[in-house]
Amino acid sequence: MTPVASVPADLDQWLTAHQGDAVDELFAFLRIPSVSARSEHAGDCRTAAEWLAARLSHAGFTTEIMDTPGHPVVLGEWRGAGPDAPTLLVYGHYDVQPAEPLELWTSPAFEPEVRDGRIYARGSVDDKGQLYLHVKALEAHLAVRGTLPVNVIVLAEGEEEVGSVNLEAFLEQHRERLRCDGVVISDSTMFAPGVPSILSSLRGLAYVQIDVRGSTSDLHSGMYGGAVVNPAMALARILSTLHDDNGRVAIAGFYDAVQAWPESVRAQMRTLPFNEEHFRDEVGAPALGGERGYSVLERLWTRPTCEVNGLLSGYTGEGAKTVLPAVAMAKVSFRLVPDQNPTVVEQLVAEHVKRVTPPGVTATVTPLHGGRPWRSELGGPLHEAGVSALHAAFGTAPVITGEGGSIPVVGDFERILGAPVLLMGFGLPGENAHAPDEWISAENFRQGMRAAATLLDQYGAAKSR
Repeated sequence: MTPVASVPADLDQWLTAHQGDAVDELFAFLRIPSVSARSEHAGDCRTAAEWLAARLSHAGFTTEIMDTPGHPVVLGEWRGAGPDAPTLLVYGHYDVQPAEPLELWTSPAFEPEVRDGRIYARGSVDDKGQLYLHVKALEAHLAVRGTLPVNVIVLAEGEEEVGSVNLEAFLEQHRERLRCDGVVISDSTMFAPGVPSILSSLRGLAYVQIDVRGSTSDLHSGMYGGAVVNPAMALARILSTLHDDNGRVAIAGFYDAVQAWPESVRAQMRTLPFNEEHFRDEVGAPALGGERGYSVLERLWTRPTCEVNGLLSGYTGEGAKTVLPAVAMAKVSFRLVPDQNPTVVEQLVAEHVKRVTPPGVTATVTPLHGGRPWRSELGGPLHEAGVSALHAAFGTAPVITGEGGSIPVVGDFERILGAPVLLMGFGLPGENAHAPDEWISAENFRQGMRAAATLLDQYGAAKSR
């Protein structure tokens, strides 16, 4: 059993004394509109990288801004613990989502504001706030003790919100320099207020576009309807074959690689304070759905899915236009679980669509995006240190959670650097990470700094045992 630790008094005192500074600095970080998806914000992304590098230098790190074909990577290093000490890599991202629609923000997206114990701004929780609490934890150690218990690398990218398109190549290119014993990432949520969490799994993704074509151009539905196959109707028939009556994906071979979850993990899920009716009320749905035989949390965390994300065909403007469309299109995503492979799933989807496409139209499947699923082994020095640090900061043992979304870089770190990853997030449900009025709990920001500071001590001690 992992021993219960406490937040070191010297670090707690320093963080308390500098709490106001930490918030002021975070506000300065949040004011930079580092929107990676917009070319007009390229200069702002570099400004954010330079700001972060300067703060790491101030804390006592050797820093470098390293160019990529896209936005730069900030690399900070402190290796004063010596070659025999373990090395921990802290990952985060300084880029943010676009703020639109601007009119739905209560306060401007890039003018941070505290309301009701929440820090509101674009990037407050995703991921500037969660990244910066690690920077302040590192600064606390170096300011109070003049040293760190382990060697530390801080890697912050500026393209996470556009798919981390250059990070994999960066990790491969600098594999030896980035060699480490563990990776910690804070870019996720706690299960509930006051319930610290360690994220143990992420679903992968296979995202495809299905295009159906019939005639060479749109046709008059009165003159041709009934004699020519309607691509919109054909697409609807294709999509209707993707699930069976029990909510299972009805594509041959889709479940072949799915690995069963340990009963101990499923049992732990059942102990979490989750109310399905409250969940239904939150999303505003008349009823919940999905694969029969599984709870909502199991469906979200442990089971693969197929969802239509978008549809387009024919006339959709105001009033009537009696047109028989020539083409129809659907965007379809598949969330994957270990050990499903997105490339294999894409091929299975293409074969299925070919098999069920009715005569009179042609259908093509184009892969758009993919990522592998991930599941932690829930053991070892880094996991133990995370459990202990979160318990110390929040006064209660963390729960183990899953995530229905995808963070492809997690698998890249494990595969390329050969190091375990700890996902220790401080967001909360309903934080509007990609929506107007994004926020992070001011209390979680405060306690997150203490958890991050304690993690360093606990990891150093665990690795020395």
